[in-house]
Amino acid sequence: MNIVEKSKAVMLAMGAAPVMWLMIVLSVLSVAIILERGYFFYSIRDDLEVLARDLAKALRTGTFDDARRRLESSPSAEAAVVIAGLSEADRGAAAAEEAMAGATALQRMKLERRLVFLGTLGNNAPFIGLFGTVVGIIQAFQKLGESSKATATAAAASGGAPSEVMNAIAEALVATAIGLAVAIPAVAAFNFFQRLIKSTVNNTDALSRVLLAHLKGEGVDGAVAHASATRLEDGGRPSSPPRSERGHSASEKAADKHTEKHDKNEKKPSSAEES
Repeated sequence: MNIVEKSKAVMLAMGAAPVMWLMIVLSVLSVAIILERGYFFYSIRDDLEVLARDLAKALRTGTFDDARRRLESSPSAEAAVVIAGLSEADRGAAAAEEAMAGATALQRMKLERRLVFLGTLGNNAPFIGLFGTVVGIIQAFQKLGESSKATATAAAASGGAPSEVMNAIAEALVATAIGLAVAIPAVAAFNFFQRLIKSTVNNTDALSRVLLAHLKGEGVDGAVAHASATRLEDGGRPSSPPRSERGHSASEKAADKHTEKHDKNEKKPSSAEES
């Protein structure tokens, strides 16, 4: 028996039923993932316009702790990203921007979790159903060939065999229908969730710009002073002044000493005038 006969024997023994059961199991998993992802995106929703307005107000009139408390009250992924930027705000706008970029990547991984299964199932479910259809058609042609060689009565030859062939073809088409029924919802849900992820990333960028605009408007020294004031209000020690301020204060003191010494020399009378 060659490889073709062996393969045909395996397919005839298997039939299209195992393929259909596989599609049913995959459809159950697909529905479970769709419901889980739907609940997840529903649980992290928030009014981003209000959140951005409250964040800007807290940064202008309050401290970083006020902004942090407002962001922590939001369940959204956008707020989690900006919280990471606030943690590095005392090191300047560049450090906060890098921190938010890393937090965005982490949040995107959480948003895309299990979606690869939906995408893979949507692309391959029709092919799995087509495989079941091919197996069913093989069975139909096998029964058709057997009916032509049978030595049964005229009634059995004319009525029994064609009905078996039609049943095998119908079974094959059912496998294709199940494959399409599984693929269409998976593809629709995958595209919908991808759209939500894209919208969330865009909202994250917009919200992070509020913090970056505040930090860049104050400058590095202003951000450090703002963070130091926040720590002082919390009972901590104030951080040391920026290096530029320390250098400027030392130069001013040196200039003042030089001016006082020059004034004393001018006030001291010369030896000629005294004589």
